[in-house]
Amino acid sequence: MEYKINKMSMLLIVLFLFTILTAQESPIRVGTTAANFLELGYDPRGTAMGDAVVSTVDNLSSIYWNPAGLAYMGNKEAYFAVQPWLVNTYTYFAAAGINLPSIGSFAAGIMGINYGEMEVTTLDLQEGTGENFTPIDIAVNASYGKLLTNWFAFGATVKYIYSSIYHCNAQAVALDIGTIIQTNFFSSSKDSRKGLKIGMSLSNYGTRLRYTGLDLLRSLDIAPDQAGNYKDVQVEFKTDSWELPLIFRIGASLTPILLTNQKLTLAVNALHVNNNSESVNLGAEYTIGVAGLGSLAFRAGYRGLFMEDSEFGPTLGLGIIKHLSARSALQFDYAYRDIGILGNVNVMGLSVSF
Repeated sequence: MEYKINKMSMLLIVLFLFTILTAQESPIRVGTTAANFLELGYDPRGTAMGDAVVSTVDNLSSIYWNPAGLAYMGNKEAYFAVQPWLVNTYTYFAAAGINLPSIGSFAAGIMGINYGEMEVTTLDLQEGTGENFTPIDIAVNASYGKLLTNWFAFGATVKYIYSSIYHCNAQAVALDIGTIIQTNFFSSSKDSRKGLKIGMSLSNYGTRLRYTGLDLLRSLDIAPDQAGNYKDVQVEFKTDSWELPLIFRIGASLTPILLTNQKLTLAVNALHVNNNSESVNLGAEYTIGVAGLGSLAFRAGYRGLFMEDSEFGPTLGLGIIKHLSARSALQFDYAYRDIGILGNVNVMGLSVSF
């Protein structure tokens, strides 16, 4: 069995390196997908590690990064994160889940972006009509993850995506799938927990978004030169349909330090997306036990290496974990990231496991 595990792991390592080093150039389709709130990143731990967490997630944030990580979740967990985004908008993520050891982990969550209230304007009334509207982008997720063996985890998420602008809306359904493989490669002590972990996920594989609604209805005389009942015929303008932001992540991580009260994790991810160039993310996390508190986690990373015209850059963050009992804990996470000319973004999250 160990030989088979190692053989499969070696094959995946080769595939991982091949993906990073030999990715073929393809046209960069910036601005050609809809529902781009699905690729913003909602978890402060993952954000602080430069989004390089596809192989390291083990809590409810797995819903976003890699649903296979749910297999490592504690008994029960609740999670909430908020991220002040650009021009007075903010994102949010809330989820809850339960692990049933003989069956697997089940989780449900919602993520979205709040754009705030906006004024309705027209060509004739460019200062506003006196009306207001609130655009909405949300995704409702149902996820499942299971540890199929002691070294292989699998997970999947089904999501319903809804977008609304004034009196128009669009819907889509998408699927996320992922795996995490634990090996003993590069573990000097043959402890698999220190060895190489490989994670892969495919996110937002689904139907297209196309807007419909009252704002696309007009009255039209389809035959102005003919008499008859052609005047004021109701017609609907048909918008184009748009793909979702498809994201393929593959990554690896190592834990070179794993002691009773210290842990160091190093991670790298490669991304292939359908609306930008390929990129690589780097991340690190150092956790240390603190008497009377629980533990502190210090994180750093870099997002967007090799991405053309990237505004992403360094990321930093920390986590405070308070152990309430042997099975329960309260955790606060914070992340800071630099997005170039767009400024800086802070992410905060709170989770409880019991």
